[in-house]
Amino acid sequence: MLRANLALMAGTYANANLAAEPGVLKNVFEANAGIKVSKTANLWLDAGIFSSHIGFESAISKDCWVLTRNIASENTPYYESGAKLTYTTTDGKLTLTGLYLNGWQRINRQNANSKPAGGLQVYYKPTDKITLNYSNYLGTEGADTVRLRRFYNNFYGIFQLTNSFGITAGFDYGIQQQAKGSSDYYNVISPVAIARYQFASKWAVAGRVEYYKDKNGVLIATGTPNGFKTTGYSLNLDYAPIPNALLRLEGKVYDSKDAVFTRLGNPVNTNPLITASMAVSF
Repeated sequence: MLRANLALMAGTYANANLAAEPGVLKNVFEANAGIKVSKTANLWLDAGIFSSHIGFESAISKDCWVLTRNIASENTPYYESGAKLTYTTTDGKLTLTGLYLNGWQRINRQNANSKPAGGLQVYYKPTDKITLNYSNYLGTEGADTVRLRRFYNNFYGIFQLTNSFGITAGFDYGIQQQAKGSSDYYNVISPVAIARYQFASKWAVAGRVEYYKDKNGVLIATGTPNGFKTTGYSLNLDYAPIPNALLRLEGKVYDSKDAVFTRLGNPVNTNPLITASMAVSF
């Protein structure tokens, strides 16, 4: 049994997030194919370009509870390439995936880096109202002469407490070598919580609280004494006039220990933002 998936894209997302990819690869959202490798078990081997196995938020905004993605999701891969082996139990409650990857958000291997990366994902859905997930990534960053080992962990749970009210809680923890061959590591920590309430058939509201600490600039370099140590608060309102359309409005503020943002050319500690969107799917 075979399966295949191809999705292309264009626009500012492709320009910003696939800037390092050559030619037409910038326009590939997903391109993969797989073969079922067992006659009796639900075991698949897939290869190609996939959405990231890390995090609970999609690159497609309308599929997320809040219009903008949380800080941890913005600083982990949107996509990845390589091969993966996926096993799903007969009852569909548990999915185990092992991945062989070209790197951290890369379609092609990084120049002069000969080491592949890898990851694991454990996805467990015991009931329709509970989802639990653990994902990790192990790889190296930089050319072989200076490469640094990175190990990243992502945990999250989605709990639909009632038909109209749900909570998502996540926690990310990553480490990276301070220097090649070193046994000392820098770390990144980020907890996040989101609550969503559907208060009418076409209306929903969601709130998010998050914290991100990257003192040494592993993923977010600031050049300031405390690095990127930021708390974020978001409030989101959704209106779905028809099933395949969604209007969204989000107010958000970031509050950082150091002045890592700019306003009118000056460094500041806070960054407020109002975002609106309209999405139509076919």
